[in-house]
Amino acid sequence: MSAEPAAVPPSGAAAPPAAPDPLGLLALLTEALDHTNQGVVVCDDQGRVLLRNAQCARLLSAHSGDVLAANALEAALARALSGQDHAEVLDLYSPTRHTLDLRAYPLGERSRPTGAVALVDDVTELRRLEAVRRDFVANLSHELKTPLGALSLLAETLDGEDDPEVVSRLTARLGSEARRFSRLVDDLLDLSRIEAGGTGTLVPVRLAGVVDEAVEGFGDTAAARGITLHISPVESGIWVAANRRDLASAIANLVDNAIKYSEPGGSVTVKAEQHDHLACIEVSDQGIGVPKRDQERIFERFYRVDRARSRWTGGTGLGLAIVRHVAAYHGGDVTLTSAEGQGSTFTIRLPLSAGGADNG
Repeated sequence: MSAEPAAVPPSGAAAPPAAPDPLGLLALLTEALDHTNQGVVVCDDQGRVLLRNAQCARLLSAHSGDVLAANALEAALARALSGQDHAEVLDLYSPTRHTLDLRAYPLGERSRPTGAVALVDDVTELRRLEAVRRDFVANLSHELKTPLGALSLLAETLDGEDDPEVVSRLTARLGSEARRFSRLVDDLLDLSRIEAGGTGTLVPVRLAGVVDEAVEGFGDTAAARGITLHISPVESGIWVAANRRDLASAIANLVDNAIKYSEPGGSVTVKAEQHDHLACIEVSDQGIGVPKRDQERIFERFYRVDRARSRWTGGTGLGLAIVRHVAAYHGGDVTLTSAEGQGSTFTIRLPLSAGGADNG
């Protein structure tokens, strides 16, 4: 018959007196472990806590589920004192979800442990990133299959077709799907590069030149869709530290997005102004707007408010994710103000920079 596990005091409860430590080694070890990101608890064979580092106290008291976590820790140490390894994952809500990874191991011989150690890790962010990775892989597979499937079907239909009119129509569709696939690959490469910190260093650039470069060519696109494009003059004295190519690409993504989601007869306005110590670049439209429920997720990769319309407009679902990352590595941010049926305003805010040599 196995022995009853020793009682282990819960976190915060008064523990039985531990054995004396005349050399202060436990105090020294505890101080050392206070500098780790992992919670550590060590108890002796009677369940008396010898060591509990500061991170353990923080992890167990940081959430409204701290009583649940303390009880789980007590049970894990008791199981370890009976000679068994223990591992579990705790999902706590406070009110947001937090996830703790709890493990406990016996010390000494398993048949007669001389103590036990428990390790506590906050894996909330790790779980979130894993979920993002899984979603990204699933979405990417779907997004790549769509143009590839269309290309394959069109090629099969074209094979053996003799009617010049049909051949011409199918060839045009092949070209369109190939360009769509190319845009997706280009956006993926850009996003990967930008997430890694962009290319090159940030140098002072005149914002007026970057805006001009970003909006160049959109006049014809807007006119073809029956949309009026307004470009407000930008003061020449506004400078920002930037990677010129990436910042222009971010602004262009916002303008392209605004045109695509505007109705014929609407307008898109681009302006850049200085507010206090920030340069603010605004792209506004009178389009369909973004529902409140979607606004927090609009900058996620492949997230689309209206998938059917996105297919028709030819978007890759990566443009706004690129904008967010560009703004972040320039030391700024991007925000959205929108009302359904009334339009949207995207604003990139960047810190100002002193002027310098600039050829734009």
